[in-house]
Amino acid sequence: MTNYLVLLRHGQSQWNLENKFTGFHNVELSDQGIEEAKKAGDLLKKAGISFDQVFTSTLQRANNTARLALTEAGQGDLIGSMVAHDDLRERDYGDLTGLDKDQTREKYGAEQVHIWRRSYDTRPPGGECLQDVVEVRVRPYYDANIKPLVDAGKNVLIAAHGNSLRAMLIILGVETPDSINDAEFPTGVPLVFELDGGKITKRYFLD
Repeated sequence: MTNYLVLLRHGQSQWNLENKFTGFHNVELSDQGIEEAKKAGDLLKKAGISFDQVFTSTLQRANNTARLALTEAGQGDLIGSMVAHDDLRERDYGDLTGLDKDQTREKYGAEQVHIWRRSYDTRPPGGECLQDVVEVRVRPYYDANIKPLVDAGKNVLIAAHGNSLRAMLIILGVETPDSINDAEFPTGVPLVFELDGGKITKRYFLD
């Protein structure tokens, strides 16, 4: 019996639009991000995927994306039981938070910024590396709270962030620390995993 795990990166945020490192900073969706979240809900509705449980980050850009998508999908009744947790937040960019990405490259050099952004185990000053997001936060939370539902055949939506969802790809075993650099999450586009008996059988973006 097929069940679904859907990963949804929040719609474009105001700081995505302004090209800033966002991390834990709690910014709103941009106008485009609101439309992306609604479109995600429409795509889920057209795909005929209905959810048993929804998990989201405590940051409003992810939380509001989930609300907008569920409403558009005709599943607004799930909003009241939606579970928000800090462990699903974006990676903490530390001292880079709020800085313009282009100006940061000029200050520290493009190579150093690339390492901070894409290295699996190198932390930016005062922040987290992706390995921290995987092992300290997302894996323990997923194993304790989400995996039992997925293994029981429930349909689950996780609305979160680029890096907490990239962490999920490693946890699910579809990417490795070596391959994760090539994994991109467009804003507001649902990534669907079809499962059978807890095993992934298909993986695709809805468009």
